[in-house]
Amino acid sequence: MTPPQPVAVAVPALASEAAAERSSWAVVGADIGQLVRPKIALMVLATVATGFWLTAGRPADVRPLLWLLVGTALVAASSSIANQILERHTDRLMPRTADRPVAAGRLSVAAAWSAALALLAAGAAMSVLSGGWPATCAALATWVLYVAAYTPLKRVSPLNTAVGAVAGALPVAIGWLAADGPARLVGGDPRGAVGAAALGAVLYLWQFPHFMAIAWLYRRQYAAAGLQMLTVVDPSGLRAGGQSLAAALAMIPAALALAVPSAGIRLFLAAALAAIVYALAAVRFAIRRDDASARGLLLTSLGSLLGLLTAAVVLGPPA
Repeated sequence: MTPPQPVAVAVPALASEAAAERSSWAVVGADIGQLVRPKIALMVLATVATGFWLTAGRPADVRPLLWLLVGTALVAASSSIANQILERHTDRLMPRTADRPVAAGRLSVAAAWSAALALLAAGAAMSVLSGGWPATCAALATWVLYVAAYTPLKRVSPLNTAVGAVAGALPVAIGWLAADGPARLVGGDPRGAVGAAALGAVLYLWQFPHFMAIAWLYRRQYAAAGLQMLTVVDPSGLRAGGQSLAAALAMIPAALALAVPSAGIRLFLAAALAAIVYALAAVRFAIRRDDASARGLLLTSLGSLLGLLTAAVVLGPPA
């Protein structure tokens, strides 16, 4: 009689268990990604680094800047989690956000708050040690504006975009303050202040067309959730298109100001090209006000910002 072969039976069971474990880890990884939103965090970190670079150039010791970026990333992750806690009820009403961990119930509100506060404390401590209190205060101000002002205002007024744009531009101040921007300005070197101010203005204005494109594409979901986006208040899109166009046009001189500290013609031309292309996409959206032009504006917004930040770092560090 042939003896039984338990291994042949156990292998499929073990394979099934391994597959289930991999699947559970994939779900956890996906949930963490949704909670911290790494793409937004990367944009914040690029902004901080560019603000630092325009103020001080390449530091002699890059480690404090790297630790500052880690601390800023933790604060940004905390603000993202806090935002999802406060918006969990409206998130459930929109297909694009209904599967977020807090909205879907995979993460409890208490656990989410614990994670958000722990990340905030760790990020603030790391920022103090690496960038000093002024830079940390700018990071905390960004958190407060985003969580305590912008997030609840979305249910009240279309002015939420203007408030959110301030929070989006403030990370420039983190880099400027960490690079001793105020001391350099008082010491007679205004180049860093001019560059940081220009970059802050660019980021503030850049957000209006970017978010108007998103608000148009998801206007029906926002309306169903009761969020007071401009495309909900004015379904025709006239106000959203006009606001996008005005901000994009105003961004052109702000982008050109990035070239003032270095007086570099290449940076001037690169900034002009990126800003003008963005303005043309905003013109198209303002005229057509349809999903295709909104998607075009959204993609152009990402490309123009990437181009501006890259040009500012490659072509515009202080002499």
